[in-house]
Amino acid sequence: MASTQQIKARIKTVKNTKQITKAMELVAASKMRRAQETTLSSRDYTKTAAQILTRLRELTDVSNHRLFVTRQVKCRTLIVITSDRGLAGAYNSNVLRQLTKELKQDKENGINTKLILIGKQAAKFAARVQGLEIVGSYDHMPEKPTISDLQAVLTTIKNQFAGETTIIKSEESGIPKKVTSEPVVDAVDVLFTDYKSSVVQEVTLQRLLPAAFSEVRVSNDLELAIFEPSPKVVLDEVSDRLIDVQLWQAYLESQASEQSSRMMAMKTASDNAGDLIDDLTLAANSARQSAITQELAEITGGAEAMK
Repeated sequence: MASTQQIKARIKTVKNTKQITKAMELVAASKMRRAQETTLSSRDYTKTAAQILTRLRELTDVSNHRLFVTRQVKCRTLIVITSDRGLAGAYNSNVLRQLTKELKQDKENGINTKLILIGKQAAKFAARVQGLEIVGSYDHMPEKPTISDLQAVLTTIKNQFAGETTIIKSEESGIPKKVTSEPVVDAVDVLFTDYKSSVVQEVTLQRLLPAAFSEVRVSNDLELAIFEPSPKVVLDEVSDRLIDVQLWQAYLESQASEQSSRMMAMKTASDNAGDLIDDLTLAANSARQSAITQELAEITGGAEAMK
């Protein structure tokens, strides 16, 4: 059995650790509330955006639209959203486990996969795996992101899916003209953690491009809506923004899920530290009682020897 001094030193260490985990729990809870409010407040807008894309596809021919065209998937871009920091329970490991499954499935189906990584944890994972084609890696994203913060990612995936448009001048006439390159990928998916509640988060794979790929139920109000000046003009003007909103919402969901996972992980660590302190206190009392009993026995033994 360890000495009383050793046990007391361990108790002190565990108490210090508990103070740290408790503080981290409170910070995560505060951040979770803010992230939760932001996420929930934008869900209706994102849901309506998906319905508008679906409704526009029903009202006009989108077969030749650069963001709606459907092709056989031979190459796709996968956006993976994780956190910069650890200590968030199974939040990152669940996403990376699903990423491993997606990569394996794509390899079996003969699909080339390009990765866009958001968060240091995804970058660390990719660095340990050989043969991955990484298009971009982003970290230190702001806690209150805007669509502008994701603009680099959005520009990349649109150029990959629809082809990049550049303006060049003719050497002969000097007249500028638009030239669009061939598409690089046939689909764009985002892998993120959907926020259900403070204790339930679900890893989700959502298709961003082609737009309106997933069927959604259009509300009755939207079915009766009139698009001015025409559905085609509205389609050309707003489709980019509505796709931007879907990626932005996925990132908000991931942030709320991250803070919830971190809060629960730190709460569990604090509770376990409390249980360990109780066990160590009991062991310290037992060790002290044993030492007292031994001392009494020695005193009694010495007294009997002197008679």
